[in-house]
Amino acid sequence: MSGGDTSASSAHPGMAAAHGPVAPSSPEQNGAVPSEATKRDPNLTRGNWGNQIEFVLTSVGYAVGLGAFMFPYFIMLIFCGIPLFFMELSFGQFASQGCLGVWRISPMFKGVGYGMMVVSTYIGIYYNVIICIAFYYFFSSMTHVLPWAYCNNPWNTPDCAGVLDTSNLTNGSRPAALPSNLSHPLNHTLQRTSPSEEYWRLYVLKLSDDIGNFGEVRLPLLGCLGVSWVVVFLCLIRGVKSSGKVVYFTATFPYVVLTILFVRGVTLEGAFTGIMYYLTPQWDKILEAKVWGDAASQIFYSLGCAWGGLITMASYNKFHNNCYRDSIIISITNCATSVYAGFVIFSILGFMANHLGVDVSRVADHGPGLAFVAYPEALTLLPISPLWSLLFFFMLILLGLGTQFCLLETLVTAIVDEVGNEWILQKKTYVTLGVAVAGFLLGIPLTSQAGIYWLLLMDNYAASFSLVIISCIMCVSIMYIYGHRNYFQDIQMMLGFPPPLFFQICWRFVSPAIIFFILIFTVIQYRPITYNHYQYPGWAVAIGFLMALSSVICIPLYALFQLCRTDGDTLLQRLKNATKPSRDWGPALLEHRTGRYAPTIAPSPEDGFEVQPLHPDKAQIPTVGSNSSSRLQDSRI
Repeated sequence: MSGGDTSASSAHPGMAAAHGPVAPSSPEQNGAVPSEATKRDPNLTRGNWGNQIEFVLTSVGYAVGLGAFMFPYFIMLIFCGIPLFFMELSFGQFASQGCLGVWRISPMFKGVGYGMMVVSTYIGIYYNVIICIAFYYFFSSMTHVLPWAYCNNPWNTPDCAGVLDTSNLTNGSRPAALPSNLSHPLNHTLQRTSPSEEYWRLYVLKLSDDIGNFGEVRLPLLGCLGVSWVVVFLCLIRGVKSSGKVVYFTATFPYVVLTILFVRGVTLEGAFTGIMYYLTPQWDKILEAKVWGDAASQIFYSLGCAWGGLITMASYNKFHNNCYRDSIIISITNCATSVYAGFVIFSILGFMANHLGVDVSRVADHGPGLAFVAYPEALTLLPISPLWSLLFFFMLILLGLGTQFCLLETLVTAIVDEVGNEWILQKKTYVTLGVAVAGFLLGIPLTSQAGIYWLLLMDNYAASFSLVIISCIMCVSIMYIYGHRNYFQDIQMMLGFPPPLFFQICWRFVSPAIIFFILIFTVIQYRPITYNHYQYPGWAVAIGFLMALSSVICIPLYALFQLCRTDGDTLLQRLKNATKPSRDWGPALLEHRTGRYAPTIAPSPEDGFEVQPLHPDKAQIPTVGSNSSSRLQDSRI
């Protein structure tokens, strides 16, 4: 992480502008390569990270998620995850633009950027609902006895069986002489519903019987959703200048909590059994395409590829920052954290399985069931359980906020960069507020009694195979339309060295091939979504597919739009012109536009380029098309 720090004045570009340019004390402080002369703090108008640690911590907070499964996960990480991660970082950093502006590299593919925005919108809506539920559990943990510890609550059913006190198993309906080992008799274990499950289903969610039956809005969840969005907005009120400071806490404190829970977990009886269950590969499933597809999905989710967030965060880096180093650090940190979190979770699940006398697979769960049912129940077995519960849900909140910051910043940056005039740059806070209010309003249905059905529908469809398609098209467009040699030269110009051979091979061949085969096998092995024993109706699945297609369809629709507005006598000529880089493609600052990016006095009629100004709202530049007819071209949509 060293080598990217900047001077104190560079942390606040506005301050630097007020007092005049302040030169850093060394090239390295400006993220420069050793051969580059010392330069002032760049991009004062748009802003940069205060220092490189802020970018790394933000990206770690964006990338880190809980959960991993070993062999397929590592293979997908090495050959697909890290290469794509490096590609997106270098892409955004080179152009200093968000997920829309970077497509000046090949304007016809700007729909990929819009697809990323749609994906980030969907994820941002339901992700904050998950954070709001974590807030709810966090506030509920502020008590002497956790409300999901026993079965003596008004919402519990006769089937409830707690793990703490046999006298409280089912509101006193079962005999007090029932053994504490709940695995005897066996059929009793099979029919058992835990108090944590009933608290989740019957009290927190008041779950309805169908996705179409919304019922009432759960006011406690609605209030927590408001709290989550207020926190996110306040942390992003000054863009990366404020969020860059917040991540010092949100990206590091979860590691403190994880370590505390790890030390406590491994000292419990049965913890070793849970950890061995976690580490033991299921070789009989290793050839199933679903396992590899799930590993790829986990990589895309955990690293944040194809969401647009990586491009956006990297766009605030200084031009010569070593994003290759950053991509390795962040990817390995993410992978190590996921594995570490697995030890924490399964040590305590192993303890719970030992207490119940059942196999670990019987208490393990996935998705919301792990975070809000299985793990909270396991925490009730620990001494001072409210303390551990507070720590656990505080950690979930921080991990979620780290991702949510980037999702919101992705949308705001794309809007601001696309409009590009001084007014919207000054009013960026209001854009952030508008996006936050819209996200809150769109999240309200997810706090209803049918909300969890819709949340899982969005999670399964809105950002699943669409991420794979977006990544594949991004690889192909950069490597084969723009040209791999051009892109490698761009990286060499930016970093001082070309991308390593391994990344060149992965970008051109391996990663697109892996992504393509995963997409094929995902389609072949598709199974309709279910939640516990609930089967989603056909109309709900159709809505899920429409959500998935809504991001992908942006790509061909915008390509057609671009073809129609591009000069050319024939379709082939239009296609050629629409895929050529815009004249303003390249480094954002004039001082970095050297070599083939050096400014030219006037466009040549032979180029056939569509000239787009760096600040499209400040000027309209006459352009010359392939039919030699001059016209005014506004680069905005």
